[in-house]
Amino acid sequence: MEKIGNRVTLDLVCSLYRQHAEALRAAKDAQRAHRRSHPAMKTQLDDLEAEITYLLLRQQRPAKVVEIGSLHGWSTSWLLRALADNGTGHLVTADLVGHAAATVPSSLAKGRWEFRQGDARTLTGDWLSDVDYLFVDADHGARFARWYLADVFPGLDAAVSVHDVFHRTTPLPFTEGKEVLRWLDTTHTPYFTAARARAPHASARLGELRRELGLSEAVHTGRANPMIYFRINRSVDAEAPAGGADPDPFR
Repeated sequence: MEKIGNRVTLDLVCSLYRQHAEALRAAKDAQRAHRRSHPAMKTQLDDLEAEITYLLLRQQRPAKVVEIGSLHGWSTSWLLRALADNGTGHLVTADLVGHAAATVPSSLAKGRWEFRQGDARTLTGDWLSDVDYLFVDADHGARFARWYLADVFPGLDAAVSVHDVFHRTTPLPFTEGKEVLRWLDTTHTPYFTAARARAPHASARLGELRRELGLSEAVHTGRANPMIYFRINRSVDAEAPAGGADPDPFR
């Protein structure tokens, strides 16, 4: 896996759009067709955050991705498509319900996907070991966030995405987003978001770039893109797992 240092930045994301423009175009076409074939599927990942996730996976080439929360498998199919385009990597998905197993294309799943049904907090086994990329979109309450911040993050040396943080400029109290941002602040961990509510400049700049590259045709109608991206890099400094603070994480 190629590590991204301590942060994702707007400049990095822009460079990845240019580098992988044609592959991303094909991925979007495939996801659009996938959505048409499952009209009842709830697609919870907006286009911009889905594309950024795809691009980061293409750059980092993770051997193991863990997804906590999938519902109907929309994010799962995006993750698997990136791994398929890389030609390497394995995805483990955990969810309380098994809807994703019925919607994820077999051509993407075969040989690279493992689905575990149940509560992520009580699932047994080594599914959370040796994670290169952690994708979280599950229970958005503070209690669930406190579980993975205390029980999962200390063992990680990985890139991380957490969904539904910035539907507004500041997350509401007693939410997952509030807890995660508190952890990021306490550990001096820089993060990136393209959420319209929190980072309008980044959202606008990426919108312009996507139009320039001919990648602006919608797959999903949502425009909030509330996901955040960061890295827990234990190999840099055990006392400061993600490096120092970043005064402008969205530049």
